[in-house]
Amino acid sequence: MDPLLLARIQFAANISFHILFPTIGIALGWALLYFKLRHNRWARRHGLPYTVDTPWLRAYHLWVKVYALTFALGVVSGITMSFQFGTNWPGFMRTVGNIAGPLLAYEVLTAFFLEATFLGIMLYGHSRVGNRLHTLATVLVAGGTTLSAFWIIVLNSWMHTPAGFEMRDGVAHATDWWSIVFNPSLPYRLAHMMIASGLTVAFLVAGIGAYRWRRGDRGDDVGLTMRSGVTVAALLIPLQMGVGDLHGLNTLQHEPAKIAAMEGLWQTQRGAPMTLFGLPDEAARETRFAIEVPRLASLVLTHQLDGEVKGLDAFVGRHPPVAPVFFSFRLMVGVGLLMLAVSWTGWWQLRPRSRRAEPAPWLTGALLAMAFSGWVAVLAGWYTTEIGRQPWLVYGVLTAAQAAGPVPAPTIALTLAIYVSMYLALAVAYVATVFRLARKAGSGPAPRPAPGALAAPARIWATAA
Repeated sequence: MDPLLLARIQFAANISFHILFPTIGIALGWALLYFKLRHNRWARRHGLPYTVDTPWLRAYHLWVKVYALTFALGVVSGITMSFQFGTNWPGFMRTVGNIAGPLLAYEVLTAFFLEATFLGIMLYGHSRVGNRLHTLATVLVAGGTTLSAFWIIVLNSWMHTPAGFEMRDGVAHATDWWSIVFNPSLPYRLAHMMIASGLTVAFLVAGIGAYRWRRGDRGDDVGLTMRSGVTVAALLIPLQMGVGDLHGLNTLQHEPAKIAAMEGLWQTQRGAPMTLFGLPDEAARETRFAIEVPRLASLVLTHQLDGEVKGLDAFVGRHPPVAPVFFSFRLMVGVGLLMLAVSWTGWWQLRPRSRRAEPAPWLTGALLAMAFSGWVAVLAGWYTTEIGRQPWLVYGVLTAAQAAGPVPAPTIALTLAIYVSMYLALAVAYVATVFRLARKAGSGPAPRPAPGALAAPARIWATAA
């Protein structure tokens, strides 16, 4: 195979594995803070010490272990990914290192140290340090994950919509850091990624809660976390759809070739139809067996029924491969619609005024099946975004071919095989460990309320008050 294609596949394998863990870590830090604050409120409300056992604290203890595991794998995979800048893609740092280098350094200096330092207090300090310090550690770790995501999304957004720089002798030099950081696509990408992380964690928490419920674990924390996850998902998914639409309009303005590939639109036209599904044929430059809604693409993208939408014919030789972008976009949207249906139905069943004594078996089964659905949606969206940028590495500035190094194909193929094998093994081990932690959390007798606390109500959600 072509060394350039192999290098792209290898980096895609690295980033695909790496992104799984920050996607969970970003929102899980805030979920832990929520559990911690609810525990504090519970203890304060009943005049009990903060070391008292509550459902919220049990949820905290389970999910902080998952967070620590997630953080460890995210760090390891991130280090491996950074090596490739020097091996497979030396032209990237040589050309835009004056901008990419500082942004990556800001992420380490302002965010990574926060997470690495205070995670130990979160894990082991609940009974060893004061409650305020333990809560503060949770706040700092949650803020650190968000700050880390901010700097990485800044760099990624700048690569799609570069601004605030000038080229001197083929090297990018910063002229306005404010424009670099707050480049035109940052708000949309950052919001889209943060909400995606929230949805990923919401379904993971609800799915693991459903898993424990189906195993017969009726601890108060099981019902609380299941309902919390479903409620957050039900709130976030409509918001994500709105942000996604705004992100699409921003992409149309700055990367119209990507939009054309996403829509499978081969010819520039007015009143462009929206292709719901089909089989793109790049050789014939048509979408076979297309199921279309007339004029809908123009209406969505231009807010006019006869608005003009540029097709792939306007970007001959400079547009991304169509089929991967076309299908990954539809997979992302499909998973999003499934999330909408499951979260809204689940919220209705688990709402406080519901007369159901317990969730229906089909609901717990659906939540369990969708525990890691956020990963599928995030990867599909990531492929849409990153493959849709091709052939550019930095849009309009640097192509992937220009940044690639002289590494021979057999060397890349060998390391690619090693990476993929290790990543598959680690992914399986991660998922297995999460379920093992869930089983361990549910082992032993059902938890009893602490002395002086209110007796646990029969319905699973009553303790949410």
